[in-house]
Amino acid sequence: MITNASLIEDINVKGLEQPIEVSLVKVKDVDGILEYNLQVRSEIEVNPKPITLEWKVPAINVKGVWKPTTDFNKRIQADWELDHMESRISIDAPVINLFGHDDSNVLTFACSNAINKLELNARIREEDNNFYCHITFFIEQNYPIKYFNTKIRLDYRKIHFSESLKDVSRWWEEFEALKPTHVPDIAKMPLYSTWYQFHQDLDCDVLLEECKMAYELGYKAVIIDDGWQTNDNNRGYDYTGDWEPDRIPNMKEYVAQVHATGMKIALWYSVPFCGKKSKAYKKFKGKFLTENHRWAPVFDPRYPEVREYLINIYSKALKEWNLDGFKLDFIDDFRLYVDTPTHKGDGRDYASINAAVDCLLTDVARALQEINPEVFIEFRQKYTGPAMRKYGNMFRAFDCPGDATMNRIRIADIKMLCGNTAPHSDMVTWHKDEPVEIAALQLINTLFGVPQLSIFLTKASEEEKKMIAFYTQYWNDNADTFMEGIFIPSKPLANYPIKRTIKGNTTIIGVYDNVIANLDNGSKTIHFLNGKIENELIINNKDDFGMYHCTIFNCQGVIVRTEKVHLIKGVLSLEVPSCGIVILKK
Repeated sequence: MITNASLIEDINVKGLEQPIEVSLVKVKDVDGILEYNLQVRSEIEVNPKPITLEWKVPAINVKGVWKPTTDFNKRIQADWELDHMESRISIDAPVINLFGHDDSNVLTFACSNAINKLELNARIREEDNNFYCHITFFIEQNYPIKYFNTKIRLDYRKIHFSESLKDVSRWWEEFEALKPTHVPDIAKMPLYSTWYQFHQDLDCDVLLEECKMAYELGYKAVIIDDGWQTNDNNRGYDYTGDWEPDRIPNMKEYVAQVHATGMKIALWYSVPFCGKKSKAYKKFKGKFLTENHRWAPVFDPRYPEVREYLINIYSKALKEWNLDGFKLDFIDDFRLYVDTPTHKGDGRDYASINAAVDCLLTDVARALQEINPEVFIEFRQKYTGPAMRKYGNMFRAFDCPGDATMNRIRIADIKMLCGNTAPHSDMVTWHKDEPVEIAALQLINTLFGVPQLSIFLTKASEEEKKMIAFYTQYWNDNADTFMEGIFIPSKPLANYPIKRTIKGNTTIIGVYDNVIANLDNGSKTIHFLNGKIENELIINNKDDFGMYHCTIFNCQGVIVRTEKVHLIKGVLSLEVPSCGIVILKK
């Protein structure tokens, strides 16, 4: 049992040096939650060296360690292995959770400073079987300060680990510097993307037909990804930076044609990149964080003229082309490189890259929302932390083409921290010869987030289109439960084989492996998603929940059976088609 006293006694401050004074003061100790205020002061401006807060936690009932973007790797690490987790404005989020064998929270610790670069970890030491946790500040402090202040939160309540993480998200929202932006309705609707089927080889006539079909199937917006700005098909970024619609020269007219299909439209921009074949490269020569990036030179946002240029690019596109949204990509490439100047001056009004990124994105969001308050802005992992909620209203799982399991994991990891920001799947795609029951795995694994689709609908079989239509309609019909319900993902080390969401009298349970799904409440409406290829669901009723009318659908929405089912206490086996859905109504 972790006690307040053990945590307080074990917190050590390391890295102290004159003339800096550091104070760590407990400001809250209520019902299993501790908060500390960390202050750093100096009489004169100094470049502080790294300062570390370190404490230990007994390794009792710890099954794994949850970090925002570790994907499959939620195992326990020894203190002699692997690098530490990095958190900054556009990478991860400053939070780590130790979860138990029963999915309980053992300890969740978080920091309110989501802008600056921090280093965090929780690793076991074999000599004493304790977890040694730490947060290190001033990793990239290349400019002088006299004062620094931040808060640390430690939560050791015995609650479900996901609830502890969701509480951290709500805690971040309390800080003025981390207030989330408005989330328009369109950000919470299924979306069609051009990337996995077109890549850079866009055919505008074909895309219009795709938009018509996507809208009929229940998709409400399209993101035109890389390729609209150039006729170059080499999957490179040599021509980024100018953002002139070379492939779609009559962009305003084309946007109107897309709108005529019923779809909203967003364009992709690789925000940091300025290709060497662009006009912007010559204009901003010498104002890059690096020119040695593997893709393209990276704009230095510490120059006010760079920020102004980028803001004007997006504002002009929104206003003149009548866009509805933006996919702002590669934000995580705004970082310190080996050849990056580290000081303020020479035209740079910031020394901190992270602070400059915050300024840039704050001004981008403000400028776009002044033109269209309902504009939607998509960011993807790893830049889905609390600071990014200030500017973006859609967070997408990092690219995982054809990987249904990874999509499911990443959706859950995003969803637990993103509050009301819309959590989106990576775009769903599959091989053209994939059996429809297997292709259905790609979609059914996305349903606890907002589905995104990226296949050629004009080339899809009738069976595929029926499957897509069924799942999309099902998601749209139950969007409120998926988006607003209490979300509970189970067994993070097993890749969340069961997810559930509960709102009002409706419970939806997704089962993605051959496991027993526990049912512990008798909602009036209960849905089971058989997100696997086996034709059986095994349910363990914790009580006698009474008689239900049962309808079972296959993956194309065909009703294969209706019957009455008595949910008596104990184990119940249901025959359900692969990727089918069960709807029980009392």
